[in-house]
Amino acid sequence: MEFREPVDQLIHDPREFTKHVSFADPRELRIYDDTLRDGEQMPGICYTPEQKLEIAQRLSDIGVHIMDVGFPAASKGDQRTLQLVAQAKRRGDLRSDLELVVMCRSNPKDIDVTIGALEDVGIAPREVTFFVFTSGSDLHLKYKIGKTLLARAGKPESQWLDLPVAWYREENIKMQCDAIRHARAKGVERVEFGGEDGSRGEVDYFIELFKRGLEAGAVRPAWPDTVGTLTPEATRWYCSRIVEAMGPGVTLLNHFHNDYGLAAINCITSLACGFKAFTVTANGYGERAGNVPLHQVMTALRVLYGVEIPGFKYEKLRELARFMEEMSGVPMQVHEPIVGMNVFTHESGIHTQGMLIDRRIYEAVPAELVGAEMAFVYGKHSGAALVEHALRKHEARLAQEGVSCSHELALRVTEEVKRVREERAERREAAALILCHRAALAGLGVSEDEVVEIATALGRPVRAAGA
Repeated sequence: MEFREPVDQLIHDPREFTKHVSFADPRELRIYDDTLRDGEQMPGICYTPEQKLEIAQRLSDIGVHIMDVGFPAASKGDQRTLQLVAQAKRRGDLRSDLELVVMCRSNPKDIDVTIGALEDVGIAPREVTFFVFTSGSDLHLKYKIGKTLLARAGKPESQWLDLPVAWYREENIKMQCDAIRHARAKGVERVEFGGEDGSRGEVDYFIELFKRGLEAGAVRPAWPDTVGTLTPEATRWYCSRIVEAMGPGVTLLNHFHNDYGLAAINCITSLACGFKAFTVTANGYGERAGNVPLHQVMTALRVLYGVEIPGFKYEKLRELARFMEEMSGVPMQVHEPIVGMNVFTHESGIHTQGMLIDRRIYEAVPAELVGAEMAFVYGKHSGAALVEHALRKHEARLAQEGVSCSHELALRVTEEVKRVREERAERREAAALILCHRAALAGLGVSEDEVVEIATALGRPVRAAGA
């Protein structure tokens, strides 16, 4: 309906409270998709190289700027994925401006294997960005990769626990810088780099690591919240210091995990501090509680902060979500913000009555922005107004059966709808569906018992004939 007053006099626009938050020019912001690598690390998810190419085409179409295609040194499958995706870009099946990224540890072997996979299909190293990563927090430096750093420096493993953290910090920077120089010497033009566990590391150490990595020839530092422990306050503390130290000429990349459900707001906070590139995954898939959900951060930036990134197809977000569910076998919760099956569906009588007047009475996210339509479901909480609206909508059909629409009929139908819904609840049909759903999810991966069975089959001694 048309209101007599301007809508901004009737309700507060959320951007009233965010208009003073500054971001880089939206044309400079870069959506960095991690679906093919970090997203696949979600337990139970596994894509073939051909499936990854399909996903890459969808992500290219929706408008991501950068795409991590995997860790080629870790598996033949990721090598094949890199080849398929790079060839698809060359053919024009992916956008020509899409930046492809591959991940390597800070060692020459990973870099050489990746270059070899590219050269096998006639792709030059300069056509792909190499993400050369290491560790960053003192916990990781000494106790995760400490023995690697000792071996690299020619020191005996017996010194592992006695050497100070400062020694590991310096050796780690040397290792990463040597790897960056090796990649550049092999023809790689763009090197992204960073250290795991940034959110639990020392900010001054990361600033030093970033500055020396840039001096070694890299172009984009990456700072991660590997275990998802950051709050928006901590994000602001770290990111503002990193941005100030690195200066405006450096494009900084964030990488947040969602262990406390704060990944999207931490990502936005980082961008408000001056970061320009941000990692996401389709449907928020990823290890543990996942990564920054593409749909959440893009829609929140647009609606709550007024930041619209050019070229992104917001209206395809729900379509992408359904596609990713089918590809992964992992469904989204029905009330997942923006892309959940039921987030634009209404049942409560109070809500439906308001929605029949005007969507803005209860609609926070514009449905058409993300490719959705408002819908109603009928059940225990339905009101007579919604039922009567449905009957009026199908009045001609009812008339063919000799039924006349009336408010009294709507009241009777409403009572029957409530009775039917409660009867279905008594049959506990939902519980059976949930048990099937859990069994299906458990079957996506290989169980521990199956691992033992495989080992038994492969390791059992072969008996000689006649024995």
